[in-house]
Formats: sequence, structure tokens, C-alpha cells
Amino acid sequence: MFPKGANNMPHSRQGMIFEKLRICSMPRFVRFMHDLRPLKEDPDVVVTDLRYGTIPVKLYQPKAFSCIPRPGIVFYHGGGAVLGSLKTHHVICCHLSKKSGSVVLSVGYRRLPQHKFPVAVRDCIAATIHFLKSLNVYGVDPDRVVVCGDSVGGGVATIVCQKLLDCPDLPKIRAQILVYAILQAVDFQSPSYQQNRNIPLLNWNFAFYCWSCYLDINPSWKSTIMKGAHLPAEVWEKYSKWLGAENIPERFKKKSYRPMPREPLNEAAYLETNLALDLMNSPLIAEDEVMSQLPEACIVSCEYDLLRDHSLLFKKRLEDLGVPVTWHHMEDGFHGVLSTFDMGYLQFPCSTRILNAMVHFLNKL
Repeated sequence: MFPKGANNMPHSRQGMIFEKLRICSMPRFVRFMHDLRPLKEDPDVVVTDLRYGTIPVKLYQPKAFSCIPRPGIVFYHGGGAVLGSLKTHHVICCHLSKKSGSVVLSVGYRRLPQHKFPVAVRDCIAATIHFLKSLNVYGVDPDRVVVCGDSVGGGVATIVCQKLLDCPDLPKIRAQILVYAILQAVDFQSPSYQQNRNIPLLNWNFAFYCWSCYLDINPSWKSTIMKGAHLPAEVWEKYSKWLGAENIPERFKKKSYRPMPREPLNEAAYLETNLALDLMNSPLIAEDEVMSQLPEACIVSCEYDLLRDHSLLFKKRLEDLGVPVTWHHMEDGFHGVLSTFDMGYLQFPCSTRILNAMVHFLNKL
């Protein structure tokens, strides 16, 4: 069925083969393969499948009795709005609930290819608001609600925080946990885009595939966007004070990085890609007035990650505005490594360190 050696390929590459053969889309194939993995039950955690309107969610509650309201966590899974699901992050949510004594809500937002921008983010915002209005039902302390996510889910977590600033009647988010988050879709010339463009599990080609599908952009613009020709000079001038490589510590620029001149504007590319400037795609470029109101953050970055610099730039913006930040950098980490937790011989040690850091942060709040 597969070409020789395909059993050793990542599911995303196998899915690309199926897509080229017009059998099914790559996302559908990968989700099918992921969903074959049986869910592990934890005797100390009660898991309930619910629906908030049309949005599927999983609720994780510690079995142990608590005489006081518990902390709450709203979790948004990663996967580039293409992959990932409630099932792929089930073990992670169980672990967070058990080790932090928290009620965890995992949101099953709609994904590509059927549902493009801004469907996924709107689903997450709607589910979060529903949860915040129901905290008493779940025995959650309204002063200890945290939003959390990995990859695109990390970006969603801070987008939710920004959006909820306009909802003063709802409980305030206590903190945000962002694990190798996707935080901007404006610039693709930072050091990590050069150093890690061919690193699995997230290389430049797959990242662009997800991004172009999500924003419904013609894939032929890939080279133009990589060279920065999709941005007018005045737009880059406005955002370079936050996104420019000068904001990244020197130690991250020593390896395989060469500043690249931005090519002249391609107006057609700008017209097709300007949705990237929407704050629901690029929360990192929100104005200082918004960023300064965000809650305390725990940020996890990985050295071998195409998106590493997103975390570094976000950390600097928050710290410059006086928002408390706890930062963990995994020197041996790569994008997607958290998903290897509890996968036996496929597990990488830093997945455990990331989860331990998250639990430690939660328990200190």
C-alpha cells in the first residue's frame, strides 16, 4: 500500500502521498492514524466528553475530594490547525489535571481543511467563555483559571487572553502557559527560520502548508513570503521594532544565521496575505496597551524549532511592559516534542521536563 520504507515515514509525509494520489487529504489521513491510538485511562482522573453547542470538549477532574474550589485550565491542543485532536493530547491533559489538582477543559476546535481562518480561534474563544460562565458547576476557583496550549494552541491561549480583555464581566485569566507557541505570521526571516527550516517535525514546507491553508493563500507565494516581499516597507517599519532580529539574544544568532535583505514589495502578494496582520493570527504585534494587560506567562521554547524566535520575541515584549514571565528553554527540544510524552520508546526526555515545568508553574499560582 505504501512505497518502500513508508512504514518509517512520519504520518504527515504518508498523508502527503495520499493527497497527491487524490485518495484523501493529508490532514484527514493523519487524524485517522492518530485516532487509532487507544486512550489511556487514569484511575485518579474522571474524564467526561461534553459539547458546548457544536464544539466537542473533554473535561478532566481529579477524583480526590477537595473542600475548596480547584484551579481551572483551558487547554488548546497544537497541530497547526491541521493535525492534533482531543485524543492526541489526552494523556497530557490527564497528567496536568492529576499533578496540579486542576479541572482541565480541552477544546476540540474545528480544523483544516474544511474550516479556515478564523473558525478555530472563534471556537476556542466561545468554549472558553462558556467554561468561565460555568465555573461553579465544575467547582473551579474563578481567581485561578489558566489558559494553556502548545504550538498553534499556545498562540490561541494568548489570543483568548487578548479577546477577554473586552469582557470585564467574566473572571480574569490568572496566567497563560505557551509551549513553543505560534505567535506571528508576519516575518519569516528571523534566525530560527534559517537555522531550523529543515528540522522535523515542523519544517518550513509543512509550516507554510498549514499557514497557507488556514489563510486560504495560494502556495505559489511561498518564496515571495519567505523573502519578505509580501510586506510594504511602512508595515515592516511599524512591526520591526517588535519582530526584528535585534530583539533576539545574541547567543541565538551565532549558528547558521545571516541577515537577509527584504525584497521589493509584491503588491499582489500583500493583498492576498494581509490577513496575517490580524491579531487573531499574530497576537505578538498587539499594541502595548493590550500587551501590558496580559496575565503572567510561562513560556517554553525549544532550540530546534522553526518557531523558536516567536517565544523569545514574546518574552521580551512582555518583560519590557512589566508582565511577569517564567521562561524555560529546552536546549534538546524540538517543535512537537511534548506530544511524545508517555509514548514509550518514542518519548523524548524533554517532554517530561516541559510537563514538569508546567505543573510547577501551576502549583505556584
